[in-house]
Amino acid sequence: MKTSQNTVLIIGGTAGIGLSIASKLSALGNKVIITGRNQDRLNKAAEGLSKVVTIPFDVSKPEEIDQLVTKVKADYPGLNLVINNAGRAVVHSLADENTDTAAIAEDEMLTNYLSIIRLNQKLLPVLKQQSEAAIVNVSSIVVYVPGILLPTYAASKAALHSYSTSLRLALADSNIKVFELMPPLVDTEFSKEIGGHRGIKPDVVAEEFIKGLAADEFEIRVGDTAAIYELFLKSPAEALKVMNSQRAETAE
Repeated sequence: MKTSQNTVLIIGGTAGIGLSIASKLSALGNKVIITGRNQDRLNKAAEGLSKVVTIPFDVSKPEEIDQLVTKVKADYPGLNLVINNAGRAVVHSLADENTDTAAIAEDEMLTNYLSIIRLNQKLLPVLKQQSEAAIVNVSSIVVYVPGILLPTYAASKAALHSYSTSLRLALADSNIKVFELMPPLVDTEFSKEIGGHRGIKPDVVAEEFIKGLAADEFEIRVGDTAAIYELFLKSPAEALKVMNSQRAETAE
């Protein structure tokens, strides 16, 4: 997939991984559209970046998906790269009977999985009009091995991984490539509660993403994700042990 001269839509681009990717793609000569729920954060994110426009948008609301798709068709008909980076994660314990686990899981599944399916489906007509196009779903290291601190988040990302694989197969004969970006723990505000300061920097993830995109590496395993994946292939039980010993340390 080419890494320049694209029209890019980044869902969840105001901070962290999304903003780092927006910055690097902008510098490479792409037209970049970033979305987020808060206009002030969008304005701050776009400062200093060229060829970047902002759209306030909540991916969890079907009516706003329809509005976004209508705007894209009218104003950005050349859209050919969609990066689904919006995420929702809540630290909780499945053993705590006082926690509304079902409500947390429903919230996470809506943002991390169901909304992505809805948006991708509605953007397919635009993407199919381009000579080359791609969908990128940002999942996580936990698609292979769940972590105890974010149990239902892990489940939603595992669902996204399965869907991404199926979507890639479904679009194999089309002009649309389907990528999955799988970061490990990343030092962002999003991961602060689980020891994100110990993770890799968002810029590292963005750099590896650009390399993977250019090489048509459809599953881009960044940093520790590659190591956990290899360990998982050899011993799922050992991978589970390693993952959760690391997560226990980050919680201290």
